[in-house]
Amino acid sequence: MSDWLEHTVQVEVAVPIEQVWSLWSDLEQMPRWMKWIDSVEILKDNPELSRWKLASGAFKFTWLSRIVNLVPEQIIQWESVDGLPNKGAIRFYGRHNSSIVKLSVAYSIPGILGKIMDNLFLGRIVESTIQADMERFREYALKTTT
Repeated sequence: MSDWLEHTVQVEVAVPIEQVWSLWSDLEQMPRWMKWIDSVEILKDNPELSRWKLASGAFKFTWLSRIVNLVPEQIIQWESVDGLPNKGAIRFYGRHNSSIVKLSVAYSIPGILGKIMDNLFLGRIVESTIQADMERFREYALKTTT
């Protein structure tokens, strides 16, 4: 039996939503700002599917992800269909000439192990890492669009 742990972070980016959407929706570029993401490959025969590789020290995980909801300039929602169990959504909110980008990620780890690790350190490490990823995205977006 597994527990799902979820983290949500957000960042404001001083870039119009059209440009923020354009950068984020190019999934193969994510390793540029996401520290633990080693690579993302969109499958040529089915563009709704992508193969992800995560690497952090000794930990290496892969999974196949499927887009389950995509509304341009609003949301990209996914779930893994093979490999590391995870799901989540990235939401976009336009604010005049800036954007709010909100990322929610959930992942499954075995029951008691998940409770112990989340209470001790895993949750804080994951949340601070994805918040730093969002900060890197902001910097990337500002550099790319100026």
